[in-house]
Amino acid sequence: MMEFKIQWFPGHMTKARRMMEEQLKLVDIVIEILDARIPRSSTNPMLNELLGNKIKIIALNKIDLADNEQTDLWLETFKRNSLTCVKIDCATGRGVKQMIAAVQLAAKPVTEKWLKKGVKNRPIRVMIVGIPNVGKSTLINRIVGKNKVFAANRPGVTRGQQWITIAKGLELLDTPGVLWPKFENEHIGFSLAITGAVKDDVFDNEAAVLLLLNFLREKYPQALIDKYRIQIEVTDFTETLLEKIAIARGCVRAGGRPDLDKAIKLVLRDFRTGGLGRFTLDSPDRN
Repeated sequence: MMEFKIQWFPGHMTKARRMMEEQLKLVDIVIEILDARIPRSSTNPMLNELLGNKIKIIALNKIDLADNEQTDLWLETFKRNSLTCVKIDCATGRGVKQMIAAVQLAAKPVTEKWLKKGVKNRPIRVMIVGIPNVGKSTLINRIVGKNKVFAANRPGVTRGQQWITIAKGLELLDTPGVLWPKFENEHIGFSLAITGAVKDDVFDNEAAVLLLLNFLREKYPQALIDKYRIQIEVTDFTETLLEKIAIARGCVRAGGRPDLDKAIKLVLRDFRTGGLGRFTLDSPDRN
């Protein structure tokens, strides 16, 4: 198996962690957004250390890009572990109302506690966290209904932190995502890279695409056959599959040689946009 490593930890992320530690003292509920294609790989290993006894709700985002059956299995897994989890699609707004309802339900004990202290009309304070490019700002925009949060389709670009008052008695705090400094698990590094959670210039694109093709050949071979109109032989090396895709899609150099660089970009784009199909790279623990 080929080696796949990433080392990426922008300096502002260290500052973001310190800010998160301070802001967590002010919030009642934390919404952790996970990528439904990689629920295990997209969780923040630092978060549970910082949460303490805070209420946490998991929002599985990008469900339109994930395998439906696997998403349902993940929901069951979270439920078995007594975690509230909702499916959402920030891009379309699907599931956002259900997520807010889940927050309001989880907030009832907090509201009751404040009422016992004689405090009325206190808004429930919520913090949204997640890795870069997982949909935090898009979710904020959906909830607020206005583009008050700057966002771009690349990791690490959300600006600062801000409170946002919502009409339904919730105060929302947006925070930049924090990604761990080392990707000690090769699968996690690959999953974050191939889904776009880290910038393409910090990992070997070819190695990532070859790992993806190997995964798809084992788990979803028909998707490759249908999308690229290629034949997959048992004896094919993964590199051979990439060459076949390049030729089938007209990614060729002078003399008819396959242009692997173009093919790599093509496969990356097709996977990330859902053009290849709906896939989940992380399988839930069924134990």
